[in-house]
Amino acid sequence: MKLSIATLVALPAATVALSSKAPAARNPSPVIKAMANGMTLLKPVFGVEAKIQASVLGGSVDEASVSEEIASEIKSNDVVIYTYGLSPFSSEATAILDATGCSYDKIELGAEWFLLNGKDSVKRVLLSECVDNGATSLPKVFVKGECIGGCAELAESVSTGTFDELLKKGSSTQGKKKSFLPFF
Repeated sequence: MKLSIATLVALPAATVALSSKAPAARNPSPVIKAMANGMTLLKPVFGVEAKIQASVLGGSVDEASVSEEIASEIKSNDVVIYTYGLSPFSSEATAILDATGCSYDKIELGAEWFLLNGKDSVKRVLLSECVDNGATSLPKVFVKGECIGGCAELAESVSTGTFDELLKKGSSTQGKKKSFLPFF
């Protein structure tokens, strides 16, 4: 039996249309997972770099006002994602969010970390304070005001059902991540 490329491309959509269930959670690509593991090794370097960048470019930026801006942004929708425009991790995370069908606000700090202005360099450092490991990488995903982490953590929470629980309950049952909002 021969199948055309058009038929192969249409099969997933046809399967979803015939199924009464919602499509399965979208897992990140194996390439993205491998890249993420490599990037983890560079986290200390990026942490120092982010602070230097924020200090040099954002020296005149009022950190308190940027912090207030973040708090306002993460209140704007149940799901908010901070991204870089050229980041494969950010693209993967938005694709995962798209697959869930949830509404979300996407806030792009810049094309990539080395192209940020002063204010967004400060914002990047402040966002790193929302995760226990202090990672300065993006994306950063917030659900109901709580930072759940980046692409890998989003994929994990979607695949385990925790993401849906967070949307329904409004707060994490694990309570591991920090929040900019004192009441979450």
